Amino acid sequence: MRTILITGQGGTGRTTVAAATALKAAGEGTRTLVLTADRTDTLGAVLGVPTGPDPVEAAPGLTAWRPDAAARFRDDLTAFQRRATTALDLLGASRLDAEEVTPLPGAEELALLRALRDAALSDTYDLLVVDLPPTPQALALLALPEELRRYLRRLLPPERQAARALRPVLGRLAGVPMPAEWLYETAGRWDVELAAVQAVVEDRATTVRLVAEPGPAGTDAVRTAATALALRGLPLDTLVANRVLPGATNDAWLGALAAQQRKALDEWRESYEVHEVPHRGHDPRGTDELAALPVPGVNTAPTPVEWPVTDRLADDGVLVWHIPLPGAIRDELDLIRRGDELVVTVGQSRRIVPLPSALRRCTVAGAALREGELRVRFTPDPGLWPREK
Repeated sequence: MRTILITGQGGTGRTTVAAATALKAAGEGTRTLVLTADRTDTLGAVLGVPTGPDPVEAAPGLTAWRPDAAARFRDDLTAFQRRATTALDLLGASRLDAEEVTPLPGAEELALLRALRDAALSDTYDLLVVDLPPTPQALALLALPEELRRYLRRLLPPERQAARALRPVLGRLAGVPMPAEWLYETAGRWDVELAAVQAVVEDRATTVRLVAEPGPAGTDAVRTAATALALRGLPLDTLVANRVLPGATNDAWLGALAAQQRKALDEWRESYEVHEVPHRGHDPRGTDELAALPVPGVNTAPTPVEWPVTDRLADDGVLVWHIPLPGAIRDELDLIRRGDELVVTVGQSRRIVPLPSALRRCTVAGAALREGELRVRFTPDPGLWPREK
């Protein structure tokens, strides 16, 4: 199944573009689901069909869904209280009733990730269009499965889980309290669920579309977002320039704005695949107006983001890891090697990535940022690298 993740700055019309993209695909005969986590049901207002916890048909071949974060949060908390009954009783804790539970911040995003997983595992749809939150929140959301899985592996490593059968013996011999069985089971279940979401996000058929209004603020936002997406290995297939003003006008004020937009568009085309959506004079509402919106199609094949390792041992005595970071600025870049991981920080974005197996036996010899690509050089460690016969 193809998945298109749509995000952008707040107020740029990303929900409208998501709805129009999904409607266009459905009109071409593609079974499409458009998914959102917006608690105010902006998607429903755009489509003209209220969305809610159950999928609804918004148009022929198009289903819209806004998962109920409150209901899922209540279910999770109730299940946790049942599993932790003994510990809660020892602490003298008072249990919460389901009726008094309200979702915490972030519950909508977690509900969206679960819905994303469920939709991907279903054979009901051919295309999934996801109306993501504004770009900073969207990037944090997309990073969540990978980061939570990493936390779980650190807190409950596999070797400790493998020792569960020895827990009673270790407890008696060493007096070391061992985690309860349900803790391992819960961690294992979480890891499986997070792995399923991560697989959808990292799938080669998953791409991102960035919605922006041409102009100085939009240009800065696009550069930051493109760099952060590349750091996460997410391909940006189209930059949707929304609300583009007509160039020919007798109004001096509108003419100045249009000229500013054209300057930004010219800069964007040097680096991105740009699709212009003209300003309609109002925000489109309903399927008829959305169908008239010239959004990009969905039949283009996504180009995956590759992080190749090149062998320059014969010439320079190093291996080079190529990490694409379009738009990155040298002063905002930081690298730290920690064990078998590399911590890459670009501005406000950071990712901890495991080193490829060949590079784990090397030491970092330097790095350079050239032509939108970070090139990290590694020198083989004589103590670890296989010796020549």
